[in-house]
Amino acid sequence: MKSLIGAVVGTCCLAAPALAESPTAIVEDVQGKVDGVAFMDYVVPGKIIKLGPKATITLSYLKSCQRETISEGVVMVGTEQSTVQLGEVQREKVPCDTNAAKLSEREANQSAATTFRTMRSDAKGSAPAKLPTLYGVAPLVQAKSGSTLVIERTDGKEPTISVPLTSETMVGGKFYDFANAGKSLTPGGSYLAILGTKRYAFQVDPSATSSPTPIVGRLLRLE
Repeated sequence: MKSLIGAVVGTCCLAAPALAESPTAIVEDVQGKVDGVAFMDYVVPGKIIKLGPKATITLSYLKSCQRETISEGVVMVGTEQSTVQLGEVQREKVPCDTNAAKLSEREANQSAATTFRTMRSDAKGSAPAKLPTLYGVAPLVQAKSGSTLVIERTDGKEPTISVPLTSETMVGGKFYDFANAGKSLTPGGSYLAILGTKRYAFQVDPSATSSPTPIVGRLLRLE
């Protein structure tokens, strides 16, 4: 454990500025005494997380789509998966859009969050690139409170959803969970999320269901 912590301290000292702008995973669940993170926190490579006896944490990686359930021990966050000492880890690959989890340098400097944008091809005669895809019908939307989120169907008729983002309705003050609100979208549908003057195009995978799905597969990061 000392070797793990020592190596991480050295790495963090060398690369702290970059790490602060590059979250690679989100904390999906915390049970028991866990030092260093809380539910729905983003974490960066090199982050050390200490788990107490019988404590567990679930991490979902934005790039690799790895979902880890870790019991006890010491965790060092990586870029695609964690390193775990003195504990146990169970990993599973879950459906998520790896392209949607990549940040441009400009986006990372502004907000350290993935912006979902319409992807078009400028080449004549070529088809539009695939839109960022959600694998759950109930998005988990990251956005600032105090605004209004509007979701419009773009490939068919469907009632527009308009949601005031208030502190009372948002998880941790920054996430609006359609599942908690009893709202859902249609599998296979294409949508436009409108937040102020910004617009974000995305689609829902045809195989998406209303069953509980991992956060990383239904995360729509608009902030």
